[in-house]
Order: sequence, then C-alpha cells, then structure tokens
Amino acid sequence: MPSLKDLKIRINTVKSTQKITSAMKMVASAKLKKAQEKAESGRPYATKMSSIVSTLASKVNKGSGPKLLFGNNSDKNILLVAISADRGLCGGFNNNISKEVRRRVKELENDGKIVKLILVGRKVGSVLKREMGDRIIGSFTGIQGDNLTFTKVSPVSLQILSLFEENNVDEVEMLYNRFQSVISQVVTKKQLIPAEVSDEKIEEEDQQTTYEYEPEEEIILNDLLPRNLSTQIYSALLESSAGELAARMTAMDNATRNAGELIDRLTLEYNRTRQAFITKELIEIISGAEAV
Repeated sequence: MPSLKDLKIRINTVKSTQKITSAMKMVASAKLKKAQEKAESGRPYATKMSSIVSTLASKVNKGSGPKLLFGNNSDKNILLVAISADRGLCGGFNNNISKEVRRRVKELENDGKIVKLILVGRKVGSVLKREMGDRIIGSFTGIQGDNLTFTKVSPVSLQILSLFEENNVDEVEMLYNRFQSVISQVVTKKQLIPAEVSDEKIEEEDQQTTYEYEPEEEIILNDLLPRNLSTQIYSALLESSAGELAARMTAMDNATRNAGELIDRLTLEYNRTRQAFITKELIEIISGAEAV
C-alpha cells in the first residue's frame, strides 16, 4: 500500500499535467479557427487551378504536351511526398501518415516499383528515418505553423521538379491529412505528376463557356504546371496544419478529462488510506489504554 506522501505527490503531479493539457487545448482551440479558415479558403483556388489544367489538357496533343501533364512514358520510379506535423501530442495524426507511407511503399515495391521519399514535417521523419533511410532523398521541417506562406513551399516543389526533369522520378504522389472536421482528419493521396486531369471538370467547362487562349495552350501549361504543383502542395500544408490543431485540441481535451478521472481515483484512494491509518492509530491507543 502506498504511503500518504506518495499518493499526495502523485495527485499533485497529475494536477500539474492536467493544467498543461488544458492550456494546450485552449491554445490549439484559439489557433484552429484561423487555420481552418485558411484551409477552406485555399480549397477553391486549388480546385480551380486543377480545373484550368484539365481544360487546357484536353486541347493539347498528348505526344508533344508537357511532361508534367502527361508524364515521361514510364512509371518505374515513384516519389512519395509525405506531410506530417513538426510537433507531437496530437493523437494519431502523425502515426496515420506513417502507417499509410509504409503501406503505400510496400504496395508499390510489390509491383516492382522503385520508391523514393520526400518527408515534410519532423515527426514523420523521426519515425521513418530508420526503416526508410535509403529511400529518403529529401526532408523539410519548419515549413508549417502560424507563419506558413506560399513562398515556403518553393524548396519542396523545386526539388520535385529537379528530380523529374533529371529523370530520377517518373511519378509523384502526395500523402497528407485532409481536414474534414474537428474530430476527423482523413489521410488523402493526391497525384502531383502527371497532373490529375478530370474529364468531369472538362465537360463542365465546355458546357459553361468556350475560351480562346493567347498564347497557345502548351506555352500556358509550361508556365502553369509548376505553379499548380506548388499550389497543390501549399493547399495540402494548409489542410495538414488545420488538421494538426484539431487533432491536438481533441487529444488534449481527452487527456484533461482522463487526468480529472485519475485525480478523483487517487483522491479516493488517499482518503481511504488516511482513514485506515487513523483507524489503526485509534486501535493502538485503545489497546494501550486497556493494557494499563
């Protein structure tokens, strides 16, 4: 049976932890609204960019079109861009990305593909560095957070473009947590190279209006596709940042409630132990008095 001192120390320790988790929950909650607004405002821009690319793709000859749009006629070397958070204490947020990366790497390698990784976020790097060390060719941290801007995406997109232009990779996929709600973040896979082309978007554009392009479509695409790549990565980072804060807020809320329940149990055990010590002392006093 633990002593009263040990129980008192443990209760105070859990109370201190509860204060920390409660403060972290409040901070995440305060930042979440702004991050959610950024993520939601970035979606229409990324969607419209994809729609424009899809419309232009329908007017370009596949044989002579940009490689970023149609690929380089090979799918041997696959690059996975995995986005996680730089910090932990957000439930299964980072672990879900790591699991999906492992699953996707295994799936591609079973099909005879050569897989390479670019990791964005400190947590996914620390988890996968040992088991995926040879496959990791790029790692970026400090991009996400309150100061996330479009220019911070440039190093990531430039490395991807460089690898593709040098024929070191044939296709590029991105894995990230898409913010769905405060209690739900969905692991999402998005094709970056070749760029995703949706027939539905093309049909919608054709039904709404007809565009005449100046200069020609191929020239526009050569300038637009690198921007589209950066836009899709930036949008994913916004989604990931909002999802991280939502996951942290939920995790810290659960931790705070669990700490409260533990404090109640420890307090009850403390009172019972204290009562037992008092009863024992009374029995000793009474027994001593009777002996006299």
